[in-house]
Amino acid sequence: MNFELTEEQSMIRDMARRIAADHLEPNAEPLDQGDGRDALMANFKLLAENGFMGLNIDADYGGSEAGTIAYALAMEQFGRACASTAVAVSITNMVGEVIQSCGSEEQKQKYLPKLCDGSFRAGSFCLTEAGAGSDPAGMKTRAVMDGNEWVLNGSKLYISSAEFADIFVVWAVTDPDAPKGKGISTFLVEPGTPGMTIGKPERKLGQHGSPSNPIMFEDCRVPADAIIGEEGTGFRVAMHELTGGRIGVAAMALGIARAAMDAAVGYVLEREQHGHKIADFQGVQWMIADAETELEAARLLIMNAANLKDAGKAFAKQASMAKLYATEAAQRATYTALQLHGGAGYIADYPLERYARDVRITTIYEGTSEIQRHIIAKGILKEAA
Repeated sequence: MNFELTEEQSMIRDMARRIAADHLEPNAEPLDQGDGRDALMANFKLLAENGFMGLNIDADYGGSEAGTIAYALAMEQFGRACASTAVAVSITNMVGEVIQSCGSEEQKQKYLPKLCDGSFRAGSFCLTEAGAGSDPAGMKTRAVMDGNEWVLNGSKLYISSAEFADIFVVWAVTDPDAPKGKGISTFLVEPGTPGMTIGKPERKLGQHGSPSNPIMFEDCRVPADAIIGEEGTGFRVAMHELTGGRIGVAAMALGIARAAMDAAVGYVLEREQHGHKIADFQGVQWMIADAETELEAARLLIMNAANLKDAGKAFAKQASMAKLYATEAAQRATYTALQLHGGAGYIADYPLERYARDVRITTIYEGTSEIQRHIIAKGILKEAA
């Protein structure tokens, strides 16, 4: 098995690292404090200009065609610098992939170049509802054909990037009499469409620079050609894209933990207690060894899932394994890093408390850890049968 990156993958990783260090990281703390929105928009444009908003999009539509491994490498670097920015990059790439895989040629030509070149600041993924989080097939939002328009009614919850997205992918039930999950369709909705209202952002534990808003649809009319793919295939579209998105979330979580452990290692090499550097104590060394081993294992799981996706092979089980292990290992590593800082880790003057808050959500969105265990077990049992 060859673990070496290609020249292109190494170049993309290094470019992501430079942009993250020079532009994303300096804005991470202002974003966490409620500022930095203008710099965030400028960073989105910079990332788009360097190909990071369409990493898996065909060059014909302005994309990079870099592949999933390159995407995961970039997401690790962005997560390491600013989780809030990384979330928006991840979702924008997901929106682009939905349009590319299921959209009409007209939809691809209309929207993909704008996502890739930064004409659109970001994309947004409107799936979750108050009563349909881990069970999206139970959504209640409806879309009914009226003449040559679809009329949407319902609401979505926790929609990332909603405040600045320039295109929304929205799921709604178009056939309420179909078996559960079979009557859902996917739509493209542009901001400012009458009947679509973006609510106030939620007050969250972390990732403050990534707004999460409710969205309400009240007799929201979109043209008949706003539907993506065939009517009734929306649930399959969502599940496929969430599977790929889990690789990005895993990589972002790894990046957050990597930043935390780098800070911790630097701290214990400087901090002295009882006449010795903290790094000299075996207990501290073992904490570092355990955390670093778990993060390396997480990286290998992520790369394996990304490689399978790039090869066109089944990767759902491996993506769930990567997401489950990487996000939970990232939380353990981040809390270890905070502990190694002692009281300083709990003080906002150090970034550890932000890392701890930012990493917490990674075991929840794109499918909770419990859902990942369900998917993994289901895959194993299916193979055995």
